[in-house]
Formats: sequence, structure tokens, C-alpha cells
Amino acid sequence: MIVSLDRQQKRYIGIGFLIAGLAVVFGAFGSHALKAKITPHYLDVFQTANRYHFIHALGMVLCVYVLSGLASKSAVRRIFIFFLIGLILFSGSLYILSIAEMIGVPQLKMMGAITPIGGLFFIMAWLYSAYLMLKS
Repeated sequence: MIVSLDRQQKRYIGIGFLIAGLAVVFGAFGSHALKAKITPHYLDVFQTANRYHFIHALGMVLCVYVLSGLASKSAVRRIFIFFLIGLILFSGSLYILSIAEMIGVPQLKMMGAITPIGGLFFIMAWLYSAYLMLKS
């Protein structure tokens, strides 16, 4: 199915591709630069952030693309925003949590408290996407 995309939808997909590319960069950084600098526990936290980052960046691209031909522009925008907020709050908070001690700011560990809010935004993005798809 080839969907005709408007300028804004193309922008959402382009941003999604950039975010996916950043996931690769962060993954390489974690594997090479952080491995010897943080504890195995925090390396696992970093890898969880990276895995969710990559999966949801691709999910963002997929949902925006597929739903662009089936849902309103405002609904597609909402999907994009839900994924973006989820990525920032979930993966971002875990990235920060994992390197807090290494950078000498252990107070940043409290960022872990916002991780579940990011998870809720991921859930909202997927469920709203499912709703729009089933409704179409």
C-alpha cells in the first residue's frame, strides 16, 4: 500500500527516522563507551532504554505511515506526539538514570520516577493506533 503523504506527515516520518538513527548511535555509545564505566545493572538499564528507543522509533514511523491514509491529520499528529513524549520520558529518563553516577550527579537517579509516564504514552500511542486502524 503506497500512501500519499502531505508535508507534515513526511516531516513526522523523517523525524522518526532520525530518532531511529539516534537509537543506533546511543546503542553503539552504550556498547563501546559505557561498558567499562557503569555497573552491569546500569548498563542493563541503558540497554533497556535503547531497545525501547529503537522499537518505538520504528513504531512511530510505521503507525504514522499506515494511518496517514486511514485517519485524520489530527489523529496522526496525536500518534506522533504520543510516541515522541513516550520516547523522551521513558528512554530519556532511563538513559539519564544509567549515567547519573558516572557524570557525578547521582541526584538524577530520581529521573527513574518519570519512566512509567513515558510507558503510558507508549501504551496510548499503540492503543490509539489500534483503535484508528480497527475503526477505518
